[in-house]
Amino acid sequence: MNKKFNMKKKTAIYIGRFQPFHKGHEELLKKAIKRYGQVAILVMDSEGINKKNPFSFSYVKKKILDKIFIYKDVVKIIKIPVVGSVIYGRKVGYKIQRIKLKKKLEKISATNIRKTLKLKK
Repeated sequence: MNKKFNMKKKTAIYIGRFQPFHKGHEELLKKAIKRYGQVAILVMDSEGINKKNPFSFSYVKKKILDKIFIYKDVVKIIKIPVVGSVIYGRKVGYKIQRIKLKKKLEKISATNIRKTLKLKK
């Protein structure tokens, strides 16, 4: 890919904690890139708020970039606060969509992945 992220182009937004970034996240990102051309990944700065969030933003960002290296030019990774709600007013000119994955991928659980990792306590 030789396209560059363009701040003026319509972009898919992908919000998550990515604790950790796994195959399901990766496949959803690939589908979003294919559908929209570029994606802004909004990573919640959730490290340490509970046991479900052991990883720092910098760790999560590195792991995402390691997995999606060939797409790095059409992805922007941005740290955001922990999201409690996504709101909007009147007709805003964008859609909120769900991209369905194969059942096998949708069953992947970051909670189960964390249980297999040796994490500091």
